[in-house]
Amino acid sequence: MGSDALAEALSGPVLEVAPRLLGAHLHHAGVTVRLTEVEAYAGSDDPGSHAYRGRTPRTEVMFRPPGRLYCYFTYGMHTCCNVVTGTEGTASAVLLRAGEVTDGLDLARARRPKSSDRDLARGPARLCSALAITLADNGAHLATGEVRLTLGAPAASYEIGPRVGLRGAPDRPWRFWLPGEPSVSTYRPAAPLRRAPR
Repeated sequence: MGSDALAEALSGPVLEVAPRLLGAHLHHAGVTVRLTEVEAYAGSDDPGSHAYRGRTPRTEVMFRPPGRLYCYFTYGMHTCCNVVTGTEGTASAVLLRAGEVTDGLDLARARRPKSSDRDLARGPARLCSALAITLADNGAHLATGEVRLTLGAPAASYEIGPRVGLRGAPDRPWRFWLPGEPSVSTYRPAAPLRRAPR
């Protein structure tokens, strides 16, 4: 799919684009992952989004044209990645939460040597690890860069539910996944905040 065609496919509202990514393939560094689970984030309209409070150096990529990769670091050790969607200047993105390794299995196993095959890309940090995606890939163009996204036919069916581990807008049913896929995450709500003893 060419650059213009991919951008057009990703230019719609994030809640329409997110399920369109189910079954798509992400390719990088000798490994391909078929996406089985994603989450939508709607920028300034979404307390769960990094861009809820506007443009910052961290979120600048989310305001670019659709078809870029937005990467961020979490827990001081893990990279997670998103596909930028919508229109330029308005932040929205789809977190790539989980997938199945369909090519480059030996490479993915080498990158995650203690993982079962089911868990190689089960979870957003594991997915990035299996694909060797790092913060250096932030802003990558998914049609022409080293990280490539290939869309297939829309999923015949999918399920929806709340996003995993969020405190901001935790009940919005903005997580989408392919039914019956072993790579899909187990749902967990956000852990309660611990109050300091008085």
